[in-house]
Amino acid sequence: MLRSVSPRLLASVLCLGLFAACTKRESPVTSGNRTQTLHRSLSSEVTDLDPHIGTGLAESKVLAALFEGLVAVNPEGGAPLPGVAERWEVSDDGTTYTFHLRASARWSNGDPVTAPDFVGSWRRILTPTLAADNAQWFYVIDGAEAFHKGATTDFSTVGITAPDARTLRVVLRHPVPYFLSLITHMAWRPVPLATIAARGDPDQRGNSWTRPEHIVTNGPFTLKEWSPNRRIVVEKSPTYWDAATVRLNAIHFYPFDNKDAEERAFRSGQLHVTDIVPFAKVDSYQRDHPELLRNDPTLGTYFYRLNTRRPALSDVRVRRALALGVDREAIVTRILRSGQPIAVSFTPPGLAGYEPPRGITTDFDTARALLREAGYAGGRGLPALELLMDGSQNHRVIAETVQEMWRRELGVELRLVNQDLKSTFAARRNGDFQLLRSDWVGDFLDPLTFLGVWTSDSGNNYTGWSNPAYDALLRRASLTLDPAQRAALFTEAELLLLDEVPMIPFFHTNHIYLLQTAVKNWRPSQLEEMNYKYVWLEN
Repeated sequence: MLRSVSPRLLASVLCLGLFAACTKRESPVTSGNRTQTLHRSLSSEVTDLDPHIGTGLAESKVLAALFEGLVAVNPEGGAPLPGVAERWEVSDDGTTYTFHLRASARWSNGDPVTAPDFVGSWRRILTPTLAADNAQWFYVIDGAEAFHKGATTDFSTVGITAPDARTLRVVLRHPVPYFLSLITHMAWRPVPLATIAARGDPDQRGNSWTRPEHIVTNGPFTLKEWSPNRRIVVEKSPTYWDAATVRLNAIHFYPFDNKDAEERAFRSGQLHVTDIVPFAKVDSYQRDHPELLRNDPTLGTYFYRLNTRRPALSDVRVRRALALGVDREAIVTRILRSGQPIAVSFTPPGLAGYEPPRGITTDFDTARALLREAGYAGGRGLPALELLMDGSQNHRVIAETVQEMWRRELGVELRLVNQDLKSTFAARRNGDFQLLRSDWVGDFLDPLTFLGVWTSDSGNNYTGWSNPAYDALLRRASLTLDPAQRAALFTEAELLLLDEVPMIPFFHTNHIYLLQTAVKNWRPSQLEEMNYKYVWLEN
């Protein structure tokens, strides 16, 4: 039996019920469009939100919201825009940059961002105990290499000074035409040294300063939440110097290892932006929803690292055989189906006018001959190789194709080992792998961002491969201003790299992903850098 209900109470109940139903039906995308809250996915969980320690694209996409350097990415392309520095001058000989910091630049705790903040931050990334993978990019600064390698502990010998609170002077070893592009990278952004010191030694890893309850940032957003393997939430910063330009109120980042689940989340209105599209879904989006499919040009290369310290892979003949035993054309046309150029070099073509040599092709006959010469005819006697990779289904599809090619054509057994990205990064740093699935997106607009990966002292090499002649060629190229001579040195170096194959390039990347039509002014750079302050949502 129903109890009698007063008309006022009944109306209240119905109103609450309808509100709950409407709220339940409103997806995060619909709600986000209304509240200016962007929902985007990441390729994986971030390993660190310290700009001096992070190395992956997932970290860079979050750090772009939290920290700002002297200059910022230009969403229109072209030269970087002023960031913390409102203007700068360059000496006539191209070796001295004087940056003038804006008086309105603030940390999220209200303190001014000063030139000494940059001096201290750059000293930190160059301090050997931090073991920062990207410290090598600072070697263009006079004295930076010697300090980082421990040849001196006197930081006054490094060409980084602050004549006053709002002036930063940087003296380079030689003219660096790409310097402004270089310093857009996350490694060059300032960090709040007092905040870091309050949580432990600033020059050691493992500091907890990046947790939401401790972190201080200077970018257009602040860190509100970091729930590992679930989501990261950043909110608009009221202290950012250009807060009036920022139209988004918040960004929610979600790590997705499973790309099918990521695509389903997009279809169901959980995401505005995906990190990628499952290969099997590309054709259907091209046919049925081309307005949602983005295919952005990027400067990147997909490849496998080879650990040359391992017995079988220490033989260059084996490495060459594996590289020649990959049918790149089949991978690109049958699996990727999105126009990626096959990679016969490590450096993408056309970067700063440099055309890399065609050093690696597909040649099964030569690959088999090299294995015979190495004592592994038909693959016999060669121990099974292991490929370490994170759990993405897209990576696994490519790996299974390579696995079958090597088995069928070379008699080589390849075992696939999946780990989460954090464990994969740890194994990479420790050299605990045989082959490692990798990709590299350039950090700045110059061939050195690719070829510099393989120098003996690079923090991004990981393969154990070292060649003094290669190092010398890149050093000479760095000191050469004539474009033709510089390109010739790069060519000589890359031929040497491709001859000794510490890595196997597969294809040069473009970024295939999904984007809701409500997202406006979404313009990532070729380096997959993003300037969120120019993005907004509109139904």
